[in-house]
Amino acid sequence: MAATQSEIRNLARFRYALRKFQHFSDQVARRAGLTPQQHQLLLGVAGFNDKGATTIGEIAEFLQVRHHSAVGLVDRAEEAGLVRREVNPDDQREVNVTLTADGARKLRALTELHHKELSGLRRSLNIFSLEKDNAMIAKAQRGVKGTR
Repeated sequence: MAATQSEIRNLARFRYALRKFQHFSDQVARRAGLTPQQHQLLLGVAGFNDKGATTIGEIAEFLQVRHHSAVGLVDRAEEAGLVRREVNPDDQREVNVTLTADGARKLRALTELHHKELSGLRRSLNIFSLEKDNAMIAKAQRGVKGTR
């Protein structure tokens, strides 16, 4: 089934909203003294699982990067005092990454800003959903009128 003009417009608007959010996120991370990648790392460490610590492999998966890229990012974040590494006492081959107090503080501040921005994005996406619903209703009504 071919995409309708309304579906194409909604996809374009959705992609635009994502780009605007990404731009916003990058800017506020920089203002907080972090690179956008460091902000994403902090999010992954704190929120990717419920264990309170994240492995390098989990970080690589969360960030969608190669393992050695995740290692380099963790190295730089550790030097900046944002995260710390701890060898897993049950498996010496595994290294867990946790947030430092400074990393956690910066992440909380950025998360608050992101929640406010996401509220606006959510409202605009609801408008897209309403447009799609209205288009589907109109199409259904045209179909009903054609059968009378």
